[in-house]
Amino acid sequence: MTTTETFNLLEPYLIAEETFVIPWALEAPPVGHFPMNSMVIRGAEPVLVDTGAPAVRPQWLEAAWSVVDPADVRWIFLSHDDRDHSGNLLPILAACPNATLLTTWFTIGRMAEEWETPISRCRFMNDGDTIDAGDRTLVAKRPPLFDNPTTRGLFDSKTNVLWSVDTFATNVPTPMPDVGELSDEDFRDGQFFGGRLVSPWVAMLDERKFRAVVDDVERLDAEVIAGCHSPVLRGPRMAEAYDLLRGFPRFRRGRSSRRPTSTAGWRPPRGRFRRNSRDRRTPDRPRAGGARGPPLMLVRVLSWLALLAGSEATPVGDDTR
Repeated sequence: MTTTETFNLLEPYLIAEETFVIPWALEAPPVGHFPMNSMVIRGAEPVLVDTGAPAVRPQWLEAAWSVVDPADVRWIFLSHDDRDHSGNLLPILAACPNATLLTTWFTIGRMAEEWETPISRCRFMNDGDTIDAGDRTLVAKRPPLFDNPTTRGLFDSKTNVLWSVDTFATNVPTPMPDVGELSDEDFRDGQFFGGRLVSPWVAMLDERKFRAVVDDVERLDAEVIAGCHSPVLRGPRMAEAYDLLRGFPRFRRGRSSRRPTSTAGWRPPRGRFRRNSRDRRTPDRPRAGGARGPPLMLVRVLSWLALLAGSEATPVGDDTR
């Protein structure tokens, strides 16, 4: 176990009563790192919130079982079927015989391309559905931004913690537990950059209708927001993040010297682990022939970066280039 003062990747840290984030991050040159988190609620009926990435399966499972005994897990909430969220689902189901999977019908269908999920252990949750988890009620909520049509967030009415899934995604200069460590400029730029990576379609939306969606989620009155691709949000940064989010449909592509244009000079790390600037271990996966290189998910991130190279969210009507 760890605290925000002794933050290390793949070591769970407390964000609210009986609620822990399992942090991981991908190196994403040249923009820093992208968080890849999941969450554990250790209550009367323990809940795993998303299942982590297969690239770090042994470490992720060890981290989760350091918070809760797998035999005690009653619920596995799967926000959607992307592998950074569902990658360890099958070994978790095998390790947690008393757990019921909370997800959507469409998620199960999409995963059937790769594996068969035991339907007898599933309970479908759509937007607005609730689950009685003993000492708390959990509410499924579609977040404003998402990169997968099956996505559902989760709100814990006891601790007022919101799992926002991919909404509020951001790059960070180095892995960190809380967005309070970001400068104002990095926070704003990261929200626009991450939001456009996750949901490029937001530029096509009607602003008034999208604002109503954001307002609806903000009315949950979350006190803490945790997500897969963001450090934890609290206090004034939550209000700022919602305000930035409401304005997304007003922004279009522009030019900025702050946006990445190449990965020139980057070299893949050597060895099973590399150490980043804050001395946290970041796993690396072997490639064919024994060479070391970026994980598959990092290749995906870099592909997105290539598509967005040189772009920045710029207000419509602003001629700044």
